[in-house]
Amino acid sequence: MGWLLVIGGLVGLLGSGALSIERVLVAGDPDYVPSCSFNPLISCGQVMESWQGSLFGFPNPFIGVAAFPVVITFGVMLLAGMRPPRWMWLGLWGGTVLGAVFVTWLFTQSVYVIGALCPYCMVVWLATIPTFVYTTGYVLSERHLPAPAGVRRAIVGNRGLITMVWLLGIAIFIAVEFWDRWDLVF
Repeated sequence: MGWLLVIGGLVGLLGSGALSIERVLVAGDPDYVPSCSFNPLISCGQVMESWQGSLFGFPNPFIGVAAFPVVITFGVMLLAGMRPPRWMWLGLWGGTVLGAVFVTWLFTQSVYVIGALCPYCMVVWLATIPTFVYTTGYVLSERHLPAPAGVRRAIVGNRGLITMVWLLGIAIFIAVEFWDRWDLVF
């Protein structure tokens, strides 16, 4: 679990950090084209300049820059042998719930409303989803979060499958939605 949190946190921090830098560069120069904007379909610029890109009044990637170091720190604590108390696990889990809900909403907005994909955003999705699923499995397995035994077994025993189905589902929804626009990529 420690390694998963450290790696997931680092991947999420790198994606959020890169997107934050690009957002600051765009704010400083409206003519700047972000390094992650390749064409009309793969375009961080379209996503970050939408209202959804600053849902709380500031650029969304700043949330990741603040949150992913917490995930990394938690992972390092586990690797160092610390056994965090229940309240810390539930706090981490609550943060991953909010993160998973947020990236799922951002995915739907990106694909179905904005009509563009942001590679750095997708890196953040890729980090957030397994972090949420595995943290959920852990808090259930340790009984930090009450749940019926069958639910607990189903989630804990299938964390990898749940993660893969979720990520594969995102890939399928993207492929279906943009099927007739893939010529824009190449």
